[in-house]
Amino acid sequence: MKRKVALVLSSGGSRGLAHAGVIQALEAQGFHISSVAGSSIGAVIGGLYAMGQLDTYTEWIKRLNKRDIWGLMDFTLAPHGLIKGEKVFEKMKTFIPDMLIEDMRIPYTAVATDILNEREVVFNKGSFYDAARASIAIPAVITPVRHDDTFLIDGGVLNPVPIDFVHRTGDELLVVVNLYGEPTAKVPKKLLPEPPENGGANNFSLNGLFSRLSRLASSADKQSIGYYSLISASSSAMVRRMAQLTIERHQPDIVIDVPADSAGTFEFFKASELIELGRELAFEAIGAFVQ
Repeated sequence: MKRKVALVLSSGGSRGLAHAGVIQALEAQGFHISSVAGSSIGAVIGGLYAMGQLDTYTEWIKRLNKRDIWGLMDFTLAPHGLIKGEKVFEKMKTFIPDMLIEDMRIPYTAVATDILNEREVVFNKGSFYDAARASIAIPAVITPVRHDDTFLIDGGVLNPVPIDFVHRTGDELLVVVNLYGEPTAKVPKKLLPEPPENGGANNFSLNGLFSRLSRLASSADKQSIGYYSLISASSSAMVRRMAQLTIERHQPDIVIDVPADSAGTFEFFKASELIELGRELAFEAIGAFVQ
């Protein structure tokens, strides 16, 4: 019989494409994923897997280049975010229809953050896309979601590794994919990708603004650090520590650590290499576990 796995997928921007590679490796090694929970990008990848649509998504995302990714960013001058975060999901809906979470083939949970009441909001029923959109709302970058009488932002703000919310019946292995592994370098990654040359789908006056922001975000080296790099590095350090403490408290059976500097927040054009990285790291962790 296949060994059952309760899978937890952390937040972490485009590094979350490594989640797909981990899932491929688990299945290749004969594990059966019986439930999944995730925050932010982990909620997206986990939900797509629970719907049976992860392969469809990965084949699509691997075809996108930097220009395509930039074109999916619906920039806005709203006071509470730089990106609306709707365009990419509208595109995905054209080839992956929405599904009710309660109709998915395995138990699935997405976690968002109620920022006004400082608490987690757990989605285990209702629209997948509504849950995913709330969970990915990176503070000050992707606009928050209005929900009842509050606002929802990225699940990783309070719970980057939502082990508490994965469905377990007692006999499953607990497997965690942590996108906040030890960095291979100490230089913060840029917040936004550089816009493509000669404009693109969003070829209007905001391009210059976000081009300058992107350069500010990445203006760092080991001797100096830019303003936005400082903010990004500070928040990443806090989230990384929260992730470590959660993992230490729950003691998962298998932990796959993906280096925190594997990719910038929106570098989804690196899909193929990030998926392969997830596969390689998962095979290593599985090998160590079964020895």
